Amino acid sequence: MFDEIEFNRIKRLPPYVFAAVNELKMQQRHAGFDVIDFSMGNPDGDTPEHIVDKAVEVLKRPKTHRYSASKGIFKLREAICKWYKRKYDVDLDSETEAISTIGSKEGYVHLVFAITDPGDLAIVPDPSYPIHTHAIVLCGGNVHRVPLSPDDGEFFDKLEKAIKEASPKPKYVVVNFPNNPTTACVGLDFYEKLVALAKRERFYIISDIAYADISFGDYKTPSIMQIKGAKDVAVETFTLSKSYNMAGWRVGFVVGNKKLVGALAKIKSYFDYGMHTAMQVGAIEALNNGAEDVEAIRQQYEKRMHVLCDTFTEAGWYIEKPKASMFAWAKIPDKYLHLGSLEFSKLLLKEASVAVSPGIGFGPYGDDYVRIAFIENEKRIRQAAKNIKEFLKK
Repeated sequence: MFDEIEFNRIKRLPPYVFAAVNELKMQQRHAGFDVIDFSMGNPDGDTPEHIVDKAVEVLKRPKTHRYSASKGIFKLREAICKWYKRKYDVDLDSETEAISTIGSKEGYVHLVFAITDPGDLAIVPDPSYPIHTHAIVLCGGNVHRVPLSPDDGEFFDKLEKAIKEASPKPKYVVVNFPNNPTTACVGLDFYEKLVALAKRERFYIISDIAYADISFGDYKTPSIMQIKGAKDVAVETFTLSKSYNMAGWRVGFVVGNKKLVGALAKIKSYFDYGMHTAMQVGAIEALNNGAEDVEAIRQQYEKRMHVLCDTFTEAGWYIEKPKASMFAWAKIPDKYLHLGSLEFSKLLLKEASVAVSPGIGFGPYGDDYVRIAFIENEKRIRQAAKNIKEFLKK
């Protein structure tokens, strides 16, 4: 009777590729296999104790159980602006240029919802974090994908060509560095050229720096906000999930262009009342007093990165070391390349009890790769390398 009723918005979404791996992972575990799981970028560490204590202290106050502020309480927006000043020497207005979000994902989706009209064009790197593309699709917009490889020195040229040749002209461009999943990184010169291009070609920029704090060696993640005039054309999103092991807290923020921040604030005022006040106060504690925690977490990821890349390479699967992020973007071994990333991921799970994310889930240009997250301890990483060594011998 209801079969003829269509839900056209969700029909535009492709099948969820990761679901196939997740289902097989559960089957393997139920069958008694010890699955070593590198598939999801879900931090395995505890939130630092002083952050938890501050949130618990506030949670015990009855008055904090009322509705909070959709755009974030003043002290949190102030802490966000101070964080940018300390980290990047960037000045932001806490009233008009900063807004807290329920994780950076929510902030990005609602921003896209606020600024995208049916038929609008956005340009997104490919591979990319899935919501960077799918949020646009859900809003009736169209996506032009620009191929991105790790440390792709030609990416800006490809991006500029796509922008100039696009019809209609893009309303905004999405960039994410350090990139998830490819781990590609850029320097300030990239943002300088991108801001200049945005002003010439008249488009906005949405920059996602979720992994800004997880950098290795001499590399330090820049912010587009460091570029003079960036606030005229750009916003930037960040999350506390990775830097402070606060993934489940769902705390993020968006800063930059007043018009875009204002659009997000307006639409959020209709959709939500913000995070619980205790979560926001915990976030204030993290941003104001969590520098040592961030460094300890960064060091842990760096150590795991070296162990994983070294042991997997020794096992016969060369893994290039990234400059930043909590992932490795691994080319499928040549003998399995014909399978594609989804079938290879399934085979690796069945034969080696190692779970990874198939690159095709991040876009068509990712199908020769898998993403490996540094979310298992060193002992588990070494065991995974042993499993893979045996798998590659078959």
